[in-house]
Amino acid sequence: MSGELLILILVIVTALAFDFTNGFHDTGNAMATSIATGALKPKMAVTISAILNLVGAFLSVEVAATITKDVLKIQTDTGDLVDGLTAQTAMTIIFAGLVGGILWNLLTWLLGLPSSSSHALFGGLIGAGIAGAATINWAGIATKIVIPALFAPVIAGVVAAAGTALVYAIARRVSHKRRDSGFRWGQIGTASLVSLAHGTGDAQKTMGVIALALIAHGSLTVDGIVEDGLPVWIIVVCGLAIALGTYLGGWRIIRTLGKGLVEIESPQGMAAEASSAAIILTSSSMGMALSTTHVATGSILGSGVGKPGAQVRWNVALRMVTAWLTTLPAAGIVGAACYVIANGIGGLTGALAVFAILVGLASYMYLRSRAQRVDSSNVNAEWDGSVVPKTEAAVTASAV
Repeated sequence: MSGELLILILVIVTALAFDFTNGFHDTGNAMATSIATGALKPKMAVTISAILNLVGAFLSVEVAATITKDVLKIQTDTGDLVDGLTAQTAMTIIFAGLVGGILWNLLTWLLGLPSSSSHALFGGLIGAGIAGAATINWAGIATKIVIPALFAPVIAGVVAAAGTALVYAIARRVSHKRRDSGFRWGQIGTASLVSLAHGTGDAQKTMGVIALALIAHGSLTVDGIVEDGLPVWIIVVCGLAIALGTYLGGWRIIRTLGKGLVEIESPQGMAAEASSAAIILTSSSMGMALSTTHVATGSILGSGVGKPGAQVRWNVALRMVTAWLTTLPAAGIVGAACYVIANGIGGLTGALAVFAILVGLASYMYLRSRAQRVDSSNVNAEWDGSVVPKTEAAVTASAV
């Protein structure tokens, strides 16, 4: 088996690992509000979300096509690799970019920050591409990634605020108990729609990266994807990877979104989820690689603004926005460093060295998370300003 083929296999494995982290990192985008309001039990919520993420992966390939041509340009119009770019170099760039995205995903998960998995991936690819002297499609990045990232959370917030205000106005004469009971049922539908939308948008990003690696290897062409779509096996494995990650649940981020931003009620949750689903599905159909994290966070903040007298924790929101602004450059720096290491050592050995670094750092962050666990049993604990809820003993001690 040739070294190029082994690097391709390593890229595919790493891409599926990213897809897995994308799943548990972004579960909160769909299910945080439903869990916070009690519309769904935590385990049931992540199970439903996982199934619908898998289904969503089969609905469209527009975003995947965007990834293959609007981030890195590795193939000319004639189907050849661009000048100065070999198959091994191109695949090493893609691999290093994936490692940058995974490490940023894991770090922000550990800190309970709902940053964008999509922007972590794009940042990693851009950083590795710059380090590898690849052609970056800045125009495509601006129109399909950066501009939507700026406008999407604002639009989502405005829509959710208007929807929340309208819902409370309509239901003002309904008793609190009956109102919340009805909207909890509505939340099940809207949260499910967000999960479907997430699978449609985010699973495709990994599909696009795998397709990009296959294009670099010479096994696929951009024109072939446009005309015939992606190979079915890519859709299946990416759908399964993101579904598995979703099922395991990113409880730290679910806690931040569900309890840290706004003390949310069922009408707000339904309005936020409906806003998120509509925007994500619309953008996916247009091939825009939108961040579901940005949309969901904007919607939740909007639901707080739209409810009279609601408490919005703007300090938590500021932390999130800071993470958003640093995601692209931070993941880019990691991606660039990984490329320099892999290219410096050279060949398959260099790629394996970077993979070993990835495994080591991922294991360290996982072990750190186990020291202060957030799971289905404490994800809905009252917000005390920290991602990790205090234990009963700690609460008693602080009171004394």
